[in-house]
Amino acid sequence: MSNPTAAVREAAAAPAPEAIVEAYVATWNETDPARRRAGIAAAWAEAGTYRDPVMASDGPAGIDTMLAGVQAKFPGFVLKRTSRVDAHNGTCRFTWSLGPAAGPSVVEGVDFCALAPDGRLASVVGFIDKMPG
Repeated sequence: MSNPTAAVREAAAAPAPEAIVEAYVATWNETDPARRRAGIAAAWAEAGTYRDPVMASDGPAGIDTMLAGVQAKFPGFVLKRTSRVDAHNGTCRFTWSLGPAAGPSVVEGVDFCALAPDGRLASVVGFIDKMPG
């Protein structure tokens, strides 16, 4: 049986969803592999999963490989959060855009996140609203 007092303490110590989303977005833009991996460790639970219509990854190593691949495919592009973080009951959502730092977005979408008990990302499911082609 779980310890409800420990669960309450863990939830109280968990970072706010906004802070986790900011850390998550920063990992998409971090091109230094060591800093990106450290950001992933801070933002994601060990068994975290990512799914969208074109990519899927599991765990920190898979997420790091996925982000490095996106950065290689779209050099100089920046992921930006474009809405507030809407959060309740261990979940959150926000909209985002991806494009050149000084230009219009090329890809836009919304991510739905499930949070682990420690407040980090347990899963992210992304939907793409705008894509080239």
